[in-house]
Parts: sequence; structure tokens; C-alpha cells
Amino acid sequence: MDNSPLKDRTVVITGAARGVGAALAAALAGRGARLALLDHDGAALRATAAALPGTTLALPVDVTDDEALLDTAETVRGRLGPPSAVVANAGVAEAGLFARSDAATWRRVVEVNLVGSAQTARAFLPDLTRTAGYHLQIASLASLGAAPLMSAYCASKSGVEAFAHALRAEVAHRDVAVGIAYLSWIDTDMIRDGDRYAALRELRATMPFPARRVHPAEAVAARLARAVEQRRTAVYIPSWLRLAQVGRAAIPPLVLRATRRTLPRLEAEEPLRPTGLLGAGGHADRAATLAE
Repeated sequence: MDNSPLKDRTVVITGAARGVGAALAAALAGRGARLALLDHDGAALRATAAALPGTTLALPVDVTDDEALLDTAETVRGRLGPPSAVVANAGVAEAGLFARSDAATWRRVVEVNLVGSAQTARAFLPDLTRTAGYHLQIASLASLGAAPLMSAYCASKSGVEAFAHALRAEVAHRDVAVGIAYLSWIDTDMIRDGDRYAALRELRATMPFPARRVHPAEAVAARLARAVEQRRTAVYIPSWLRLAQVGRAAIPPLVLRATRRTLPRLEAEEPLRPTGLLGAGGHADRAATLAE
């Protein structure tokens, strides 16, 4: 798209090896952006970058490693120029009862999703200030309404929403825009892996139809790409999530009512053991973290 405002501008995407991040990278490459793709899974990241047209830089990094992330920002600055947009997309998830969760894995979810997002903003904020740029924080339906068996993920996604609101207020006078993307269920490795567990499948099935539908990553990426072009303050995918934002105070009582009936039966059928980090990205993060 020759008329895209992102043409020949540098855009950073974290969690870019697969899923929404990879799909967004493809959408932005088609708009002529220079891409810096970050992910903990170096092999998958390089494969994703190699398949894209245009100027694409693959930079394996753990977004919770402060020094490595600052070094990565310096590399992006030196090789592609200061970014005009940064998309904080890196995320992992684990499912299971909090009381049975592994403390280190629970903490890792929060560190990647929340602390990693904040550190991404910290590393690239000088560039965004210089370019009057745009920071897009990938949040979730979980930011609007917490669900059982996903305590770490929900806590982290609520946290990134609050962080993005605070950051927006701090940098608006510097002409830096901050947006929040609220995403529902997306067809990614993480969701497909979660569907292997009967309890997760059934809990999603109890949601109203619009809320339980799974959306293609490419369609979501197209909406996100437009949001980056337009420097949107908020984007809801699908659009009905805007209604959940308006009525979010009603969500916890509805969730409680549904799960008070469902969880005891699910526990009686099989132990609700922790899943570990879900999807190929979660498995890769676990392996990389153990190797460091």
C-alpha cells in the first residue's frame, strides 16, 4: 500500500515469531514498513522474518531482560532508524487452578505479559518521543473480565491496560500516542493448545456465542495494522467488545454465577492440573528460559 503512512517507517513488534505478531508483521510489511521483529524464540522468528518482503530485522530477545532489550533498541535504532511505532504483543499463558499453580510459572506469565510490555515501552520511548510515535499495547478480553483457571493471564492483561492508560497520560504532551487493543479469542497455537483441555473447552463453550467465537489471526492483524496507521486510542476486535467495556462491571457476577455450577463438576470429572505455558510460543519460552 504505497499510500500508507507507515511506508518506509520503522515499526517494532514483540512476540513476532508466530500468531498475531507474525500475522501483523505480514500486514505491515505489505504497507511498506521497515520491521524490527522481536521474540524469545529465535529460530521461529528468523523463519517468520525470512518469509516477509521488504526490510525486516529479526532480533531474538527476552522482553523481561532489561539490558538485552536496551541493546536491542540500540540495534534497531542503528540499523533501521528510530521507530515510529511499537507494538507490545509478546505474551504467554498458563491455565489451571491458582492453588495448584507453580509459583515460578505463574510469575513468568506476569513478567512476560506485564513487566515485558512495560520494559518494551521503556526501551523504545526515547525513539517514540523523537518521532512523535505510537505505542500499541495488546490487551485482551481478559482485561475487561477475569475468568477462572487463568489468574496469571487475567492479572497481567488487566495490568497492561492500566499501564497503557497511565503511560498515555504521561506522554501525550510529547505528541506520543498510546493505544490499547482488546482482543477476544484468536486462532493461535496458544488457543489451539488450550483446547486440548476439556475444562478450558467447556468454560469457553459456556460463554455467549459472540464471546466464544475464535477469529482468524490474519483478520485480526488487518484491523491492528489499520489501528497502527490511524494511531487509534482503542481498538476492539471483534467490535462488540466495546459493549463489554461499557458493561464491564456486570461481568464478574455473571462469570461467578456460571462457574460456581461448572467448576465443581469439572473437578469431579478430572483433576484441574496446571497446563504449563500453552502453545508453541509458551513451550519455546520455557525452553529458552531454562537454557539461560
